[in-house]
Amino acid sequence: MKIAVLSFSGNVGKSTIARHLLAPRLPGAKLISIESINAGEELDHVIRGRQFAELQEYLQVVEEVVVDIGASNVEDLLALMKRYQGSHEDFDVFIVPAVSAGKQQRDTMATLVELSRLGIPAAKVRVLFNMVEEDGELEHQFEPLLAFLKQSPMAQVSLDCRLGFNEIYGRLSGSGEDLSALAADPTDYKARIKNSTDSDSKLAHAQRLAMQRLARGVLPELDACFEALNLNEQ
Repeated sequence: MKIAVLSFSGNVGKSTIARHLLAPRLPGAKLISIESINAGEELDHVIRGRQFAELQEYLQVVEEVVVDIGASNVEDLLALMKRYQGSHEDFDVFIVPAVSAGKQQRDTMATLVELSRLGIPAAKVRVLFNMVEEDGELEHQFEPLLAFLKQSPMAQVSLDCRLGFNEIYGRLSGSGEDLSALAADPTDYKARIKNSTDSDSKLAHAQRLAMQRLARGVLPELDACFEALNLNEQ
C-alpha cells in the first residue's frame, strides 16, 4: 500500500496522520516527508518537492510507504505529476485531512479538485476529518465541505473517519516516540512518583504518567478511524 497524505493547507494534521495513524498500522511501512520547512530528521527518508524523479524511483522499490506531502511543496509536486503522465498511479490512496476552519475547508475542496483534474478517481481519495470538536456534530462543523462533496463526489467519505483534538500529538512531536509503545509501557509511574525523593523526579514521572494515559485513551480512536478509511478496498 502506497499512500500520499496531502492538502493545500498547513496545520491540518498531515504529519500526525502519517506518523501516528497510518505508518504504525501498515506493517513494514516506510515514512517519507516531502517538506521544505521543518523537515523531521527522524523520518526514514526526507526529500524536497522538486526531487520528483527521486520520489518516483523510490516508490518503485518499496511495497508499503506513507508519503507526508507538506503544504509548502504540494503545488509543486502536483504540477510535476502532470508533467510525468501516469505518475499519480504510483499511489494507491490519497488522504486529504480536513479541519473545521472555513479557509481550511476551502483549501480541502481545492485539493480535491486538483486531484480530480489529475485524473485520480474518487475511489482512490479519502477525506479524513481531523481535530473534530467534541461538543459539536461533525455534520455541522464540516457543512460546507460535506455539501461540496455531495454535489461533487470527488472522494470517499465516512463520518467515522474522524479524529478529535488530543494534546498527546503535540507532546510527542519531534520525540520519535511511538504511541503504541507508550500506551503499552508497563512502568508504574504512580509508584515512581510515590518513591521519588525530589520534586523534579516526581514531576518527570507525573508527565510520563499523563502521556501514558493520553496514549491509551487515543489508540481506540485511531484504530476506528483507520478501519473507516477502508484501505483494504484498494
